[in-house]
Amino acid sequence: MCCSSALSLNSFMFGLDTAVVNISSEEEVEVEKPSPLSAQTHRAARQPLSPITGHVFPPSAGMSVGAPRGLASSGQKLITEILHPLSAAEEPLSPGHDVTISAEKDKPPGKNATVTSLSCSSVSQQEPGLTNGTPLEISSPASASVLISRLQLDCELEADAHDPFGSGEPRDLFVTVDDPKKHVSTMETYITYRVSTKTTRIEFDLPEYSVRRRYQDFDWLRIKLEDSQPTHLVPPLPEKFVMKGVVDRFSEEFVDTRMKALDKFLKRVADHPVLSFNPHLNAFLTAKDLNKRQGLALLTKVGESVKNVAGGYKLRARPAEFCAMGEYLDTFSQKLGTIDRISQRILREQSEYLTELREYGTVYSAWAASEEQLQRPLEGVAGCVTTSCGALEDLSDNMSQDFLPVLREYVLYIESMKNVLRKRDQVQAEYEGRLEAAVLRKQEDRTPIPVEVEKCQDKVECFNADLKADWERWQRNKRQDFKQLLTGMADKNINYYEKSQAAWESLITLLQEKQTEDKTSDTN
Repeated sequence: MCCSSALSLNSFMFGLDTAVVNISSEEEVEVEKPSPLSAQTHRAARQPLSPITGHVFPPSAGMSVGAPRGLASSGQKLITEILHPLSAAEEPLSPGHDVTISAEKDKPPGKNATVTSLSCSSVSQQEPGLTNGTPLEISSPASASVLISRLQLDCELEADAHDPFGSGEPRDLFVTVDDPKKHVSTMETYITYRVSTKTTRIEFDLPEYSVRRRYQDFDWLRIKLEDSQPTHLVPPLPEKFVMKGVVDRFSEEFVDTRMKALDKFLKRVADHPVLSFNPHLNAFLTAKDLNKRQGLALLTKVGESVKNVAGGYKLRARPAEFCAMGEYLDTFSQKLGTIDRISQRILREQSEYLTELREYGTVYSAWAASEEQLQRPLEGVAGCVTTSCGALEDLSDNMSQDFLPVLREYVLYIESMKNVLRKRDQVQAEYEGRLEAAVLRKQEDRTPIPVEVEKCQDKVECFNADLKADWERWQRNKRQDFKQLLTGMADKNINYYEKSQAAWESLITLLQEKQTEDKTSDTN
């Protein structure tokens, strides 16, 4: 009985393959299922079958029945090559969905359709499949704001994962620069900033301090740190001098930008595992008057030997790792210089374009006052231009206040790092010079190598270790800073284009409403 049923069903499928399917356009025909034959064939009979080959359809999009061709969800095989489900019962069959055959609805009533289409009841709910039938994992596109927020959170988590001290110890020194104030006297006019400190270190007498400092006080601190800690990288300060007539150093924008740069400088020093314990920093954070602070000049003698060493001796060869540092700094400086130059040009062009755009909007506003029939559309155009002006102004402010200062800071950082490398070379040159002189004396009178040579060697090794540690810290900070910088740039550009697009789309709606009103009035 099994053989006869299979033979009759194969004959039925062959007839369907060679004949044209004629079916009424207003009817749906359920696919005939074979009678249950065994436990395995019963599972196969429950699946929706192709009316042409009897192949079990996977849950994929509907397709037209025509000449034999590859299934969209099975890919590799042609229809003629696929085994009948009753003859391949040993292969596992996946559960399917109800499949119906319906005629094309564009045929006139009463006519027979010559081509049928397959429709799955759950096609719209199924995920697309690969060529081998494997479902794809397609996530819905996230909005730009969600992506930006996620990226910012990742940057914060990555920053928290790297302790600034290079250990698991919590921070115990927090500094903040804020509250700029302008001071006017008969001699000069200057700006002071409030420096607030919170700490639990025993080196400080009190847990909190608040003092006011001006720019030259920050510069004093930087010089003292470089003199007393010559083997370490001291963060750079923003440039003091500005071109008169180009930038007003007492303007709110300039003062705010400088305050942010000073705050970043002091935070970098406070996060450094060595510089943060320098007595000069303690005096800067706590003393009411730095000019009255005495007794700290002794530490500057530590760096005096670095300034005046090596005489006329020329360094033989810088180690490969420090040569790589120098080459990287040269390349990085060149790239930053190019980006800074182009960014400055873009900022100037944006400023000129913004001026023209504002004048452009006022023309439409004036035109609307004298054109009654076009008043609403013209006012809409003026409003779109005004919105675009505001969005472009925000974009330009971000570039001038957030983007360019970071570029300039790292240009100055490169100069500071090159300065430390030169100091390291001087120490190495001093060691090589004394070692060569000691070797010559030893060959002449067989005297032992003096202790000063060994001290110079220790100084070189100490310098190398400190410079490597600061280099790694600087690279880590650089990655974090530029991730945040580029994320902010993307966010501001997205906001600019979204605001402009929304404004001009609202104008289209207004124009459509105006067109409808005109048609209605013409009809009446």
